[in-house]
Amino acid sequence: MLSPARRLLVGALGALTALAALSGCAVTFVPGSASPAAGQIGQVQAADFPIIGATDQEVDQLARDALADLNRFWQDQFPDVFGQPFPPLTGGYFSVDPADSDPAAYPGGQIGCGEEPLAVENNAFYCPPSSSYPNGDAIQYDRAFLRDLADDYGRFLPALVMAHEFGHAVQGRVGYPTRASIAIETQADCFAGAWTAWVADGNAPHTTIRTPELDDVLRGYLLLRDPVGTARNESQAHGSLFDRVSAFQQGFDDGPPACRDQFGPNRTYTQGAFSDQEVLSRGNAPFGETEGFIDSALPAFWTTEFARRGTTFAPPDVVAFAGSAPGCAGQQDRDADLVFCAEKNTVGYDETDLIRPIYRKLGDYAMLTAVAIPYGLAARDQLGLSIDDQDAARSAVCLAGAFTQAVLAGEVAHLSISPGDADESVQFLLAYSDDPHVLGDVGLTGFQLVDVFRSGVVDGPSSCGLSG
Repeated sequence: MLSPARRLLVGALGALTALAALSGCAVTFVPGSASPAAGQIGQVQAADFPIIGATDQEVDQLARDALADLNRFWQDQFPDVFGQPFPPLTGGYFSVDPADSDPAAYPGGQIGCGEEPLAVENNAFYCPPSSSYPNGDAIQYDRAFLRDLADDYGRFLPALVMAHEFGHAVQGRVGYPTRASIAIETQADCFAGAWTAWVADGNAPHTTIRTPELDDVLRGYLLLRDPVGTARNESQAHGSLFDRVSAFQQGFDDGPPACRDQFGPNRTYTQGAFSDQEVLSRGNAPFGETEGFIDSALPAFWTTEFARRGTTFAPPDVVAFAGSAPGCAGQQDRDADLVFCAEKNTVGYDETDLIRPIYRKLGDYAMLTAVAIPYGLAARDQLGLSIDDQDAARSAVCLAGAFTQAVLAGEVAHLSISPGDADESVQFLLAYSDDPHVLGDVGLTGFQLVDVFRSGVVDGPSSCGLSG
């Protein structure tokens, strides 16, 4: 991931002493606020929405409720977005447990695409219409797989999978695009995000989502991503964790029109195959070498950015510590793992408690991005902006994303993106969002932190609140 003249990717998240005193801050959420209900508002009856092969298990009920609400959402949205009425699926819906299925329960012993029930094992898919088989224009799913997802990542995951597959049905109604698989799959993620925002706003009659579950949704994509190192142009490529989460959040924030318009040939993806050099290392540079990039890449980025603004950047000193943060006037949390001390223009990180564990568990770019966050506070301080409120927290995480954009664009000397680095960023933000010693008690969810990081990656420093 990090290496001179080698490939690097997206990283992680750190703790900010300067933000540790922000307990009780008001939260301005991304568009769409999660509804507070703990379960379904009202379940759809099997007779009113048949799913072939469905049981009375909870997972089938969750899928049925989601599919009913997806039909309602797209019947309302499709005419405005695509200029025509939404045609309901003609092939229906199929629930399968490949380990315990009776072919006689399905028409002709088949599900969509002329497949036998076993074909859906550990999967869900939309099958487009075809004259070659009778059950086209249908959605089918492995309910055991969905049940495992729900157990591991929360009850909304089956609904998310249904929303993604329904996104493919939407694509089928306007003509499958002649684009790479990764564009088709991430566009379906975007459609799923748009529907999820509608649910979060309390519009769905049968499905709800609570704020903490949005973090679980993003964690669930870790299981749904392609294996790290999958080539972007593979025929069944779905995208990296960052690519898929970014698409989902774009739909959540901006709605179906963004999903329609923003997935053309110029969209940037972080997924890619490992080079021969990266296969054995999985793209990770040695720990000491990675620490060297902190001292070279971050000041290089900010020196360039300040020069664009017609001013000069004074790089902060970067110090590693173990266990207790260095003293700083006004600093209260000596247990913080990432610090920015304005008095001394110093950025510090706890090598023992945070940075080495991050490197070991997530990778090299995770630790670089962690330190990029307090480094962003140093830049804000030199621009005369706040460093101790929620706006500063959002901005600092966004600026870590903007740094990554520059690396992606080849604007940071000796660094480039490696497969899996952007995924590290998402994992780090989600893992440490509620740790007061890492990011501080700033009242931001993992979902929000990933979203502002994504904004920096996509839109650069201009999206990170530096205009003050």
